[in-house]
Amino acid sequence: MPESDILTRLVMALLLLGGGVGLYCLANRLLIWRVRSQIRPAHHDLPNYTPGAPTVLYFTTPQCAPCKTVQRPALQRVKERLGDRVTVIEVNAQERPDLASRWGVLSVPTTFILDANGQLRHINHGVARAEKLLEQVGELT
Repeated sequence: MPESDILTRLVMALLLLGGGVGLYCLANRLLIWRVRSQIRPAHHDLPNYTPGAPTVLYFTTPQCAPCKTVQRPALQRVKERLGDRVTVIEVNAQERPDLASRWGVLSVPTTFILDANGQLRHINHGVARAEKLLEQVGELT
């Protein structure tokens, strides 16, 4: 196989990979914009919301195995590390489908990071490790 074919395939693979990452980032930005425009302030319909501290909003269901085995322990580590400097709100998406729909939740677990003013800053589709959550919350403090 000539070197030019290998180089062409490598460039095409990198372009596809970059395009996929770009589309994912764009989709997250659009979801943040949608939630911000539909819910003003974003926190107004959340149970147990307390202003003044960053909040991790966590959507789950009783049948979600990764929620129980990975996401919930990660959230517990975040809460242990940050204590009262962060609020964690867990929402059962089956019991509150209206809330899940309003926030654009398509799968669980999904976590949203709100700043101290209740403005949406980050979205994590799927499992978000404690380190990632700590980094996202740390940006807001």
